[in-house]
Amino acid sequence: MVLGTTSGAGKSFLTTALCRWYARQGLRVAPYKAQNMSNNARVVPGLGGRQGEIGAAQYFQALAARARPEVRMNPVLLKPEKDTASQVVVLGEVDEALSRAPWRERSEALWLRARGALQALLDENDVVVIEGAGSPAEINLHSSDYVNMRTAREAGAACLLVTDIDRGGAFAHLYGTHQLLPAEERALIRGFVLNRFRGDASLLSPGPEMLQQLTGVPTLATLPMWRGHGLPEEDGVFDDRTTGGTGTGRALRIAVLAYPRLSNLDEFQPLRNLADVRLSWARSPAELDGVDWIVLPGSKAVAADLAWLRAQRLDVAIAAHAAAGRPVLGICGGLQMLGEALVDPHGLDGNAPGLGLLPLVTLFERDKLLRESSCRFAPALATPWSTLGGQPARGYEIHHGRTAQHPALPEARPVLFDDRGEPIGWQHGPVLGHYLHGLFEDERVLTALFDRPVRPLDQVFDELADYVDRHFEPGALDGLLSPATSSPSTPRPAAPR
Repeated sequence: MVLGTTSGAGKSFLTTALCRWYARQGLRVAPYKAQNMSNNARVVPGLGGRQGEIGAAQYFQALAARARPEVRMNPVLLKPEKDTASQVVVLGEVDEALSRAPWRERSEALWLRARGALQALLDENDVVVIEGAGSPAEINLHSSDYVNMRTAREAGAACLLVTDIDRGGAFAHLYGTHQLLPAEERALIRGFVLNRFRGDASLLSPGPEMLQQLTGVPTLATLPMWRGHGLPEEDGVFDDRTTGGTGTGRALRIAVLAYPRLSNLDEFQPLRNLADVRLSWARSPAELDGVDWIVLPGSKAVAADLAWLRAQRLDVAIAAHAAAGRPVLGICGGLQMLGEALVDPHGLDGNAPGLGLLPLVTLFERDKLLRESSCRFAPALATPWSTLGGQPARGYEIHHGRTAQHPALPEARPVLFDDRGEPIGWQHGPVLGHYLHGLFEDERVLTALFDRPVRPLDQVFDELADYVDRHFEPGALDGLLSPATSSPSTPRPAAPR
């Protein structure tokens, strides 16, 4: 199990790397996270032949493990809809009753479902690599926290505790987290990991040695800073650094609108990996000056994010960009915003006028559509999207909205069709909107759009495995598969000076 001293310490990254490392040893491996809080979700096989959704981090971890992603790998997914409320997804499906229940009261019910999924994965696999959430030592939450040490105790997990040393205070974070855990839980911590280290590792001494004297726990790895690893950022962590533009030509500048409830931002990672593509996140009109593309991503609260977009005057900037013939792309919620209107008879999201750049209307239906989709673009698209003509594409759909032509306006051209021949994408001049998440993860589409070399995802996973193999102490990863030979010594307070 990979625990962290804080959110963003590197749990998802390290879990993914370990999934591939253990899979390369010929073992049957599965990832698991009891509860994830993220609007980055993927469609996977669910219960009873239905489709379900899990956090994107566990989806990538399953691929790294060479396993088929499925809902038991992330049995509880919380999708924030506003600062004080989240949609609760249990084993891939929305549970309306639990979504309305008080947070502390629903924990026990959720643990029963999560525990069953964990036991099934333990029974079916040689190794289950478990990811924790936040910190395991939040003492105000410990009694109701089933994601961290209750899961660790249930699995008898060999736990790694990872910290982000680049932020400073790493040894204090490790020691404090260890000390706040009850003794029976401290005994499960088998090693510390210093993540994102920059500099000469020999200068860390005598820190790791002193930490081991105080806790009985060795530091098993110091992982160097690696910004270009190729994975999306950890679930729920928004990384708004501008990236790309490292090739030899002029960088294509792509701005993704960063509204408050944007979702599925992980699908833009392939663009971040491309040379001569400069990706940035935009929250103001000034940040759209001079960009080549504007992208409206998915949203967990379309009407609210559309209102925010107007309040920032971004609607005017988007309209001017399109009027100049420059590309505007809307994905899922972004497609819905680009239309004429949002109609919400069930009170799921909200009614609102759209941006009016596509002659479409979206009606929000009560049931959420979840499916993996194999699609194809029309044989010919108008510029600036002409290189997509005839291209196959695969991805996934997650949406309540159903979008159709506005009956009183000139017809938008359907340009992307699912495997049933139904349109899920439309073009009007330089504006393209569609429902297919994961479009940029399809190597054929990337090649058609950018004509750049693409780094295959499987190569990324192998590079992650090589990375941990180099930087963990020899034999440490194999050793985690064996029971502890002795419990870590009882920690003692530092002597006064």
